[in-house]
Amino acid sequence: MKVKSKMLGREKLMRLLNGAVPEAEKELAKEQLDAAKSLAGKIRNRAPGSGRYRGSIEGDKLANRPKERALGRGLKNETKDPNATGVFADWRWRFIEFGTRQHVIEPKTGEYLVIRGADGRVTYTKQVDHPGATKHPHIFPTYRQERPKIRRKMAAAVRKAIKKVKSK
Repeated sequence: MKVKSKMLGREKLMRLLNGAVPEAEKELAKEQLDAAKSLAGKIRNRAPGSGRYRGSIEGDKLANRPKERALGRGLKNETKDPNATGVFADWRWRFIEFGTRQHVIEPKTGEYLVIRGADGRVTYTKQVDHPGATKHPHIFPTYRQERPKIRRKMAAAVRKAIKKVKSK
């Protein structure tokens, strides 16, 4: 027996699914948000340090944060999915995840860099030789590890909605 399959776009698939099971999108949206928050918690646990960066890692809907970019997204959070979720963190996440090379820091405006030390002292200098930062991959390895679980939970949410309709 020959099996044929046809690829549908996300919009068409959701339209067909909502026509048959109106509760499916609500169940799926709830599971997406739960998965984003759970993933953010796991990333937070693997993040180096314990300071402000670690506390900034949160899962939320993209629509709730139009001015922020989710981790791993392109230049914008554009999506057709109104329930799309993501993990958000302080802008430093790229440097922590991927590290930096050794480089020279020079003033963008003016003649001197102004550096304020932890003790409150101010130092003026023309340039700083930054030694670079080692990478601490914690975001994408965690996501790759959790992705199968997230997909299973989303599929289970759709199955749950279908069972509700069938039992009525």
